[in-house]
Amino acid sequence: MDINDNPDLLKPVEKSNELKEWLVDYVGNKVNPENDEVNVEMIIKTVAEEFPEFLLAIAEENFIRGYQQAIYDFDEGEKLMKKEGLI
Repeated sequence: MDINDNPDLLKPVEKSNELKEWLVDYVGNKVNPENDEVNVEMIIKTVAEEFPEFLLAIAEENFIRGYQQAIYDFDEGEKLMKKEGLI
């Protein structure tokens, strides 16, 4: 498996609530998959085409949070290394 592969993207989405029901039906009608199963990847591609500003806001938020976490982790690691006399 490639490091960029995410098997969860290919799992069929169950219509477990009103929003998922609407979204699965919408994407299913647009993509028209052979097996009539809509997966997360299909939903992401459809939303990216039709509502890119929504996905961009999520991506930006995830990037910022990840960057902040990396800085925090680096600082904490540096503190531990100094405490142990490694630097």
